[in-house]
Amino acid sequence: MRIVSHSCSNTEIICALGCAAWLVGVDQHSDYPPETVARLPKVGPDLGVEPDRVAALKPDLIIASDTVPGHGEVIAGLQATGIPVLVTAPRSLDDVADDILRIATALQVAERGRRLAEQFRSRLARYSARQTEQRPKVLVEWWPKPVIVPGQHSWATQLIDLAGGVNPLGGEDCQSREISTAQARQINPDIIVMSWCGVPEKNYRPRIVSRRDGWHDITAVKQQRIVAISEAYLGRPGPRLIIGLQKMAAVIERSLPG
Repeated sequence: MRIVSHSCSNTEIICALGCAAWLVGVDQHSDYPPETVARLPKVGPDLGVEPDRVAALKPDLIIASDTVPGHGEVIAGLQATGIPVLVTAPRSLDDVADDILRIATALQVAERGRRLAEQFRSRLARYSARQTEQRPKVLVEWWPKPVIVPGQHSWATQLIDLAGGVNPLGGEDCQSREISTAQARQINPDIIVMSWCGVPEKNYRPRIVSRRDGWHDITAVKQQRIVAISEAYLGRPGPRLIIGLQKMAAVIERSLPG
């Protein structure tokens, strides 16, 4: 089978299922596993995948993702090629596990998918009983300018909860949204997590957050609790979210008194 992946998360799921050899093209943001993606043709960024380049690779299946505004237009272009397209649109951690199984079934390795999905759920369940008397407010930033943060319909909100914190916007009926300086001050997070999509973690700079006008007296800024967790571990709905959960739990643990 010949597969083109339109997003990093789906590329990582395909490889985790042991089907890396079937990939014939990926989006330019797919960077893991490096030894696999380095050899593959790139079909453009996830919001700018070129259907003609995809079609030229003669895939049997395109696995696409609909997780951010603009993906729908890309998917429509891919579907217009006449090549079968499987679309993932996860919002929750359960959705991620279900997508692992859906992709595995499409690749005719359903038993591998069942095992990987069960492992994913099992590792999440280790944190389900995690309770702390103090649950710090954790603001995850998907983008620094404007500041984009997750809402209720985001796996990130669940990860924060499992790690022992709370997303102050976790009750809002959205996947993510922009917040203003006034809203950030009102939220007054205890911890700010930089997880800027498409930006290498080495380029995350706490001073970009702390030097924003009006942010100087926010608790997380005053107490220098501005931390980096790569979007590879928080922003990609695939198996490596477990690493993001572990990192989030460690950040929250360090913030607690005593």
